[in-house]
Amino acid sequence: MKRVAILQSNYIPWKGYFDMIAMVDEFIFYDEVQFTKNDWRNRNRIKTQAGVQWITIPVYHTISDRICDVKISQPHWAVKHWKTLQTNYAKAPEFKESGSIFREIYANLTSASLSETNYTLISAITHYLGIKTKLSRSSDYQYEGDRSERLLSLCKAAGANSYLSGPAAQSYLDIGLFQSAGIEVKWMDYGGYAEYPQLFPHFEHFVSILDLIFNMGKKAKNYMRHSVVSK
Repeated sequence: MKRVAILQSNYIPWKGYFDMIAMVDEFIFYDEVQFTKNDWRNRNRIKTQAGVQWITIPVYHTISDRICDVKISQPHWAVKHWKTLQTNYAKAPEFKESGSIFREIYANLTSASLSETNYTLISAITHYLGIKTKLSRSSDYQYEGDRSERLLSLCKAAGANSYLSGPAAQSYLDIGLFQSAGIEVKWMDYGGYAEYPQLFPHFEHFVSILDLIFNMGKKAKNYMRHSVVSK
């Protein structure tokens, strides 16, 4: 049984994104689809003393651009982002250890590609969390069709027997199409997360995974539901 998930890349995603990665054998970045403005592709949320704050990678884009075509518009954005993270998380219990790791990662973010930048950061975070799932790109495969057909074609190309989907896709995914092809469909459940010691009230689940890492370090996996999975 090979379980696959297919999802657009996000900038420093929340813990649920990494739980989804941990639950499958192969996670495919679906960045050959249209870029959506004011979405998670180039921004996420962090905790600050003034409340939850957006942190956004500045990009050039047109209405027809795919995620993989989008370019970063300011060459020194990573320096600014790291300063923002450092300012707000310097007093976090595990920032000294984890911060030294991610400071170096941010210092080496030189690609002008949003997709490549997201891939680099997500790869580094999965490594830090001990997640062994194979990461690949939709461009690594030949596939065709429209919407559900494209996802099914991509699953077949990757040799999947099981497809793990985010719950939002329940409104459009043609499950029967997958069943006819002998591929089971499972839905990701994002409920049941425990709270952890977090800087600044009130507690917020829906922030970047870096919040959990800076506060809990290597114990971060204890506050994730599926970060350690037998493959």
